[in-house]
Amino acid sequence: MENQASVNYADGRFQPIIDKCEGCARIVETDNAKYCRSYVNPAAKWKLGFCNFATHAKPEIAVVKIRVNPLKAAKRASKRK
Repeated sequence: MENQASVNYADGRFQPIIDKCEGCARIVETDNAKYCRSYVNPAAKWKLGFCNFATHAKPEIAVVKIRVNPLKAAKRASKRK
């Protein structure tokens, strides 16, 4: 892991965090600006909807209900006995 003391966040490579990043444990504050410790451009991580580095938010898991054919289910159940 890189030594955090040697990283210069204000050198122009790192972009400041966006609103969705607030509350994350990976935020580093230097020179009155907040930067992400893990990613250079935090806005790009949130572009598709969710940042996989976020420690303060969990993705929602969609539950898909599968329709089961009752005739096939009855056949499978009778074979298990």
